[in-house]
Amino acid sequence: MRLATFNIMHGRSLRDDRVDLDRFAAGVRSLDADVLALQEVDCCQTRSAGVDLAAFAAEAMSAAEYKFVAALAGTPGGTWVGADGTEQADSAAYGVALISRHPVRSWQVIRLAPVPVTVPRFGFAPPRLEVFHDEPRVAVAATVDAPVGPITIVNTHLTFIRWWNGRQLTTLRGRLSQVAPPIVLMGDLNMGRARAERLTRMSSLHTEPSFPGHQPRTQLDYILGSEALRRSVVDGRAHELPLSDHRALSVDLR
Repeated sequence: MRLATFNIMHGRSLRDDRVDLDRFAAGVRSLDADVLALQEVDCCQTRSAGVDLAAFAAEAMSAAEYKFVAALAGTPGGTWVGADGTEQADSAAYGVALISRHPVRSWQVIRLAPVPVTVPRFGFAPPRLEVFHDEPRVAVAATVDAPVGPITIVNTHLTFIRWWNGRQLTTLRGRLSQVAPPIVLMGDLNMGRARAERLTRMSSLHTEPSFPGHQPRTQLDYILGSEALRRSVVDGRAHELPLSDHRALSVDLR
């Protein structure tokens, strides 16, 4: 069983600054994942050809089960508002998606609050100090009927603000405390491995730099699980694909 996670940067390539749907589909197929976690996913956005990228990716990997969950509703450069789950299915949105070739018993959505105050940050174009309004985040969990048995797989994308992403991860861990093991947490956590393992009390199932995609120096993307799951890993790797500023990460479980 192969698990994979990929921050797709709404399918855009840094090589030509374009979203090419054929290239996106080929990248998804090349991962050959049984369960795929995607972050920075567009739904019905002009910049990505108005496509529901979660549904498009599910079709590309021949997966019957998928769920897109919006963290933000609206359009980039226009009005972004925090999503609350009441948005129309065909409305413009941005968030995370979980896709499975195996049957899904149940889904769960966990919303993670943004930093409640404005945050200063340094901008580079042009160099200046800016005031930043953090975005709400979200996690989606699926209990999957997998060949290894029922397993709950979670996908999330946390804020890059260090003093808040730890709080988001702790909140997520608390919400998952009542879920029967095994549990796998995948996604872009925007933090180092030691901190991710300490806050989740899980082990990284594969450790390899994933960012930036062209010459990775740090690991921001993770597939985390119990020590027992780590012992069942037979292969793990990072994948450089012709899109995004991240590499995808995969593990094979026996």
